Amino acid sequence: MFFALLPERMSDDTTDSVLYPNRRGDDTDRAPDGVSRRTLLAGSATVGAAATAGCSGGSDSGSESGSGPDGEASGPPTVYVFNTGDMTVSVIDADADELVTTTFLGATASFPSNQFLPGLLTDESDAMWLNVEQGVQAVTAGSLSEAASLDTGSGANWQEVTPDGEHLVVSAREPTHKQYRLDADTDSDSFGEVTAELDRTDEGGRGDNGGPGPCDVSIHPDGQYAYVPDIFADTLTIIDYEDFEIVNQVSVDPVGDADNVSPWMDTVSWDGDTLLVENNEGDNGTESIWDVSDPADPEEVARLTADDGLGELPLTSEIGPDSETGYVFTANSEAVTVIDLTANEVTGTIDLGGKGFVGTWGPARETLYVPVQTSDEVKVIDHAAGEVVETIPVGSKPYGATAGTVRPQTDTSSNLLASLATLGVEIPGGGTTYCVGECACGHELR
Repeated sequence: MFFALLPERMSDDTTDSVLYPNRRGDDTDRAPDGVSRRTLLAGSATVGAAATAGCSGGSDSGSESGSGPDGEASGPPTVYVFNTGDMTVSVIDADADELVTTTFLGATASFPSNQFLPGLLTDESDAMWLNVEQGVQAVTAGSLSEAASLDTGSGANWQEVTPDGEHLVVSAREPTHKQYRLDADTDSDSFGEVTAELDRTDEGGRGDNGGPGPCDVSIHPDGQYAYVPDIFADTLTIIDYEDFEIVNQVSVDPVGDADNVSPWMDTVSWDGDTLLVENNEGDNGTESIWDVSDPADPEEVARLTADDGLGELPLTSEIGPDSETGYVFTANSEAVTVIDLTANEVTGTIDLGGKGFVGTWGPARETLYVPVQTSDEVKVIDHAAGEVVETIPVGSKPYGATAGTVRPQTDTSSNLLASLATLGVEIPGGGTTYCVGECACGHELR
């Protein structure tokens, strides 16, 4: 595995280090921190022996129960943090805000599905959806084993489960420029199969990108509509995911001296009235606030910039349970920018002490869990208090996170593999990974 830090922005879309942070240098025989790949591979025999040692049975699966955002009884509230540095997953008890275990997964995700999944992930057979190299992958919540996968032909993918848990909507960026709909019902005979797709290459995009560059996807809580920011076309595309067709496409104009807006990530509020869109616009990035009370006809009502107090590099966002507060992860400021969605203005920042790119709500939707990739920690933000209340150590280079009410089973071999991976041993056949080191909306296919 190779790691790359996020350099300064570059203006050319084909060399932008935010879009392509994982370009390899000339020294391809080096691993992280200057460790020789030959040294790491020398330990592969040990790892292989550990992998064939068998399982010792499940570890603590948790017996305590919690409640979901609507107060219903559920299993143990759990947050899953994907560590891109060693392909492990850290399991956090979301009641005690303590680390339960870090176990080897063999895959990792920078942007796992986490909008509605925390309320849907209630059974061991339910699936978490991850973006991985060249596609998306489902792993079961109880065993963390692969349940389904789709090769999209793109190294930059995003996905979101619909509120009813029936569908998965996927955005696959260049060179594919497609939208997919998969069967996300684990009880269905066609689980994981593609049920519809849209080829968007004919729309075109800037330069030689070959299409509009569909990035993130966020689903309206009332169902039916998915919102996709198009980074190479400066458009917001609205898809009816039942009929699987584009019902509207809104152009977005740059502000100030920026050449383009480059919208890339988005989040719909729980009440369905507001959409936040992060833009790779200008030197520091901007944040758009959209009125989506008419879901098929969104209207941009505000564009926040650094002059308004927005932090640098707004990459993703989450919206508070009251739908009145926006939390924007502004990585280059090493903070979360807080937005009043009633007044459409920045009200403050929450210091993370490092770079946090994403976050997820716990199942009760009261606390926000933010992996801090540069310090191997998760910061826990209490929504009511508006501040960090806990710091939890996790695995190497944590990036993506999601939640549910299932505590995964682990075994001796997976825990041993996690320990070896933490020590820097490269594990052969470790599987796929989308985001290596620091990344944003995609990376160069390789």
